[in-house]
Amino acid sequence: MDQLQAGIAALGVIGPALGVGIATAAAASAIGRNPEAAGAIRGVFIIGAAFAEGLGVLAIVLGILSLVL
Repeated sequence: MDQLQAGIAALGVIGPALGVGIATAAAASAIGRNPEAAGAIRGVFIIGAAFAEGLGVLAIVLGILSLVL
């Protein structure tokens, strides 16, 4: 049963991965349409990607903790 819980917790990585992919596509499209705003777009994208990846790491840690504890 512990392995099932860890597997379900690890599925939480799918959401942030999709989110970062969609955000990358949107940022590339926005920079292509307005190259002058590339710096601002890149900054917002990096902050958003960092938050999304933090959620992915949290899901992995939760899965590992459910196996250990």
